[in-house]
Amino acid sequence: MIPQNLLRNPLALTTQKCTLGCPILDRCLSGGVPCNSVTELVAESASGKTQLCLQLLLSSQLPTSLGGLAASSLYIHSEFPFPFRRLHQLSQSFRSSYSHVFDSAYNPLDFVFVQGVQSADELFDVLLKTDSILLRPRAQFPVRLIVIDSIAALFRGEFENTPLDLKRRSSLFFKISGKLKSLAERFGLAVVVTNQVVDVMEQTEGLNVLRIGNLGSLYSSGRRVCAALGLAWANCVNSRLFLSRNEEIPAEVAGDSVGRLTRRRQLHVVFAPHLPESSCEFVISREGVFGIER
Repeated sequence: MIPQNLLRNPLALTTQKCTLGCPILDRCLSGGVPCNSVTELVAESASGKTQLCLQLLLSSQLPTSLGGLAASSLYIHSEFPFPFRRLHQLSQSFRSSYSHVFDSAYNPLDFVFVQGVQSADELFDVLLKTDSILLRPRAQFPVRLIVIDSIAALFRGEFENTPLDLKRRSSLFFKISGKLKSLAERFGLAVVVTNQVVDVMEQTEGLNVLRIGNLGSLYSSGRRVCAALGLAWANCVNSRLFLSRNEEIPAEVAGDSVGRLTRRRQLHVVFAPHLPESSCEFVISREGVFGIER
């Protein structure tokens, strides 16, 4: 997706989107995660990015009339072990919520394909083989969602801070993102990648923490942070969403002046060609990830 394409046709308004499984979150994103482009989820550990990705694997199976893609998904993970127990827990809640949509023999886990990778080169090799999977005729639920969790884990430990390694890293950035965008546009896929954050130290501010998108600064757990992998990777994705997590002391409750710490999570739109600046608070429960209205 480039500026010229947005001017030629209103893709932002007409492209198909995949529901996040919650109407409040969908409303924040004008319908959900768009197809034909790459969406990035940026967050520190334990903020909910993997939880949201697992929920997407299930909601993509919903019929298009309910905001889904009527599709299977490919989940490529670089952090081990794969959270199967949590996915199974979410799938049970999903089946219960949509028992009127699917028959009793339906098992949503049958339509989630999982692949582990341990290096950026291995990820690229997997993506090169993905065409054959997507071209394979399927009578039901073709693959239309690819999730990579996480892209940062593949790059942060593999490359040194030397000119040669930085050049090789940037080259891999563009090869991987180019392949993802090509697959997304050719097959009408929704592509989601997760990324980690790094702390911003005042004395080390530079190109990597230049303002990118709607938010002047990103804050999580009371710290100023920025997306990992720097400006080069930021140019490789179409949209960036940031999940923040902060501990807050609520207002005095029932005369108790001490109060208890509560965890507040928010989803923010950092940049997206089809979205204005917006944010939404959400919670994570046994049943899934759900937005809340204040």
